[in-house]
Amino acid sequence: MDISARGYVNPDLLWSPETLHDQLERPNIKIIDTRPAEEFAKSRIPGARHFDLYFVNTYDTDPVPLNSFAKMWADMLGWRGVAETDTIVFYGDFTDMCAARGFWFAEYLGHPDLHVLDGGISAWIKAGLPLGTLSDPPKPTKFKPRLINEKVATREDVLSAIDNPECIIVDNRSHEEFIGTDQRARHGGAIPSARHRDWVDLYDDRRGCMKDAKQLSDAFLSVDAHPDKDIIVYCNTGYRSAHAYLALRLLNYPRVRNYVGSWQEWGNRDDVPIESRG
Repeated sequence: MDISARGYVNPDLLWSPETLHDQLERPNIKIIDTRPAEEFAKSRIPGARHFDLYFVNTYDTDPVPLNSFAKMWADMLGWRGVAETDTIVFYGDFTDMCAARGFWFAEYLGHPDLHVLDGGISAWIKAGLPLGTLSDPPKPTKFKPRLINEKVATREDVLSAIDNPECIIVDNRSHEEFIGTDQRARHGGAIPSARHRDWVDLYDDRRGCMKDAKQLSDAFLSVDAHPDKDIIVYCNTGYRSAHAYLALRLLNYPRVRNYVGSWQEWGNRDDVPIESRG
């Protein structure tokens, strides 16, 4: 289905393969391939730069480590030749969590012109568009961030949200992680008051594209995540929740934050409340 026909309030956050192909010759287009290096080496969208951002994480959202982490991200984008004046398009295998993580983090860094290739490289190939295997190395530049703190949730933000009726915490992990039977940190369970919405409910696994606006809206409204609430999303390491963040941005939810430390911060501490759902 054409992106414009899916009913998103912010449809331009997703680009179709055809839209990206038409923009390839623009000098300020920076395409970021978030797949593993081995896949990038085999073939990529012409002109793409490689940034496998999986495992580039922080599990401490106190101010000093969080600011250091944000600076590291800005430096890594700059090292790949990306400046704050560029148009950035992230892509993965499909509309996946790593491409969404890049999108969320660049928004947090204050970048104004961001897009995700809907359907990823799989949709590009299906559309019959050309692939490349060689490219010139990017010329490093300086990426100057302007942090938008309203885009990120810290541990203290989550603690404040637990008993706040104006806030909804949404857990984007699997059901087994949510109830604690799949334990990926020292403690299993969930953040108290959190509602569960698995990230796999947000994309069409047959086409690899984001679901349409009504399906996304229904998924969030069913867990009381309404647009007039402050929404905090989290998962295990902040990738699946970045995907939920992208979905909520497509719906133009005005106040959405990604808890970047997620369960790897929360579940490995002994001084925060944990609720067992099992």
